[in-house]
Amino acid sequence: MMILIHPKKYVLIAVIISLLTGSVDVMSGQHTATDNADSLNTNRLRTVIGATSAFYAGGLYFLNNIWYKDDQPVPFHFYNDWSGWKQVDKAGHMYSSYYISKKGIDALRWAGVSEKKAVWLGGSMSIVMLTPIEIFDGLFDGYGFSVTDMIANTAGSALAVGQELLWQEQRIRMKFSYYPTRYPGYRPSYFGESRITHFFTDYNGHTYWLSANISSFLPDSNFPGWLDIAFGYGADGLLGEFENPQYSRQVRLPDFERTRQLYLSIDLNLEAIQTRSKFIRGLLGALNMIKIPAPAIEFNSSGRIKLHPVYF
Repeated sequence: MMILIHPKKYVLIAVIISLLTGSVDVMSGQHTATDNADSLNTNRLRTVIGATSAFYAGGLYFLNNIWYKDDQPVPFHFYNDWSGWKQVDKAGHMYSSYYISKKGIDALRWAGVSEKKAVWLGGSMSIVMLTPIEIFDGLFDGYGFSVTDMIANTAGSALAVGQELLWQEQRIRMKFSYYPTRYPGYRPSYFGESRITHFFTDYNGHTYWLSANISSFLPDSNFPGWLDIAFGYGADGLLGEFENPQYSRQVRLPDFERTRQLYLSIDLNLEAIQTRSKFIRGLLGALNMIKIPAPAIEFNSSGRIKLHPVYF
């Protein structure tokens, strides 16, 4: 059985989930670990359960009746895609899972659920929501259940839950940045023709970051709470999942070197901005999922070091 997974699927899911979970920040106003502790608000809890159930049911309906509508059902099977796209898609899985867990914890705190229950129940939401996607993949031709995707999903959830258990806060946040590249132009039949499509399909333009808030590790220092140090991961030269094709539409393609990229940069912790408005505080929390453009140093697998005056 030949399996060819288009990159658009998982990136689309990552972006939609990130946007939807970001709305939790606006709704809850970025409540902290001590807000509403042990003071259960049943109306808020009903809202959280209702919204989560609706999203979950809608996602299952979308997968079964829309996404896989034209695909052939097959016996359950696995797919080893660990080396695909230089693991950039795995970082995307981790990013989505991290924010589903983080926003799940925030939502249950907003509802006044006790701290321990909020962390464990909210943190497990990503596994509950993302596992059906992998199961569906294992049941349709052209896809396959990916164990490494499940590992990445679990890692994202563990990053959110582990920090809450250790520090009662998120000192290290995952973030995402994107910039358009030249590569979709070489394979428009695969990557699509529009810039919007390229946003979802072109892993070369995706960078996933771990943004660490230094002041939270050095509480007695004068290090500004709004300034983070960010470590990014991306890839370049990818025209295919595992290897680059030689031809596209009977045209010889350039021999691009497939490289991994590591980045060191600075970032803003928007949640450190003080405001009395719960809506603005929540909006800043939602925007904090995105890495701001800033100077960066790139270290790539070709042994080269590049300085980017502004990296998007």
